[in-house]
Amino acid sequence: MPAQKKEKFVYWFKEIDKKDGDIVGGKGANLGEMYNLGIPVPPGFIITSGAYFHFIEKNSLLPKIKELLSDTNKDRPETYTAASGKIKKLINDAPIPKEISLEVIKAYIKLGGVFKNPLVAVRSSATAEDLPDASFAGQQRTFLNIKGESELVECVRECWASLFEPRAIFYREEKGFDHFKVGLAIPVQ
Repeated sequence: MPAQKKEKFVYWFKEIDKKDGDIVGGKGANLGEMYNLGIPVPPGFIITSGAYFHFIEKNSLLPKIKELLSDTNKDRPETYTAASGKIKKLINDAPIPKEISLEVIKAYIKLGGVFKNPLVAVRSSATAEDLPDASFAGQQRTFLNIKGESELVECVRECWASLFEPRAIFYREEKGFDHFKVGLAIPVQ
């Protein structure tokens, strides 16, 4: 994979394949692979896990999230709900860096072509370095019929926040996965 791929925050399906799972997640890699094989797939793009990690870093969220996760206890399920709510609030209150939002909006406009504000699905595609046996399906949120630039950008943030749903936190802890090696890419189509 060329080093330049890690510098972009958005890739079109035609630019990715199954080898790119580390930056676009399993779902994203499969969409790219199918698109490139000529299988009918609605057109779209993927916001990379690098965008998620950049967002976390730019907003200095890592230490705060680590602190909140340190309070979870497998014997007390309510601790997951409490940590989840606080982490999702941190993420939803943090601004998306301009370099990410501009790239996402530019791709959305291009995807719409002659149609202004097309309806899109905003989905999640978890990534996990060195975790080939991980199954994150169904643990994060999907948004359908999203229309307009501001609604799209807001849904991106909400998708990132859904990485910290109580069940997702519990799953990673139960499987011994490091919360901070798991990222979230977002297919938009």
